[in-house]
Amino acid sequence: MFQALNALLAPALMQRLTLLLNHVLDGEPVARQLLRPRDGALVQFHLERWPQLLPPPPVLCWRITPAGLLEWCEAPPAAAQLHVRVDASNPALLAVQALAGSQPALQLDGDAALAADINWLLQNLRWDIAADLERVLGAAAAQQLSALGAALARGLRQALLGGTARWRPGAPS
Repeated sequence: MFQALNALLAPALMQRLTLLLNHVLDGEPVARQLLRPRDGALVQFHLERWPQLLPPPPVLCWRITPAGLLEWCEAPPAAAQLHVRVDASNPALLAVQALAGSQPALQLDGDAALAADINWLLQNLRWDIAADLERVLGAAAAQQLSALGAALARGLRQALLGGTARWRPGAPS
């Protein structure tokens, strides 16, 4: 049953993730300029040591388009130009790190110039959630939601890393 549900949800999830990635890329013209010369190149992410109790992750492979954006490859060709390996033994920690804007340890194998470009993107691009929320909800609500999200991300990160710090009412988070 989980496999059937995973087969239905994974493509929709990957299409939404690709839209989000392209939204972030589109917000930074330098990023798209960096990717345009790489038109047609394939970048595949491998989530290594994925917990066996969880459904397997979908294929994480994107083709760079002529516009400097990404196109998800549901069934990637045999040879990607770049393979990015991520230790995914703790998926919750990976998600919290992504929300907090910190990059996990990566191993990049393949085209060295493409690896340098992708590494630059991973280190420098950030989704400005507050700006997107402000367009929809207004400045005050966006600021409050952004602060709440940052506090939740910090709390989750501490919990997952086994932090001993305690929350105190009125203390800065």
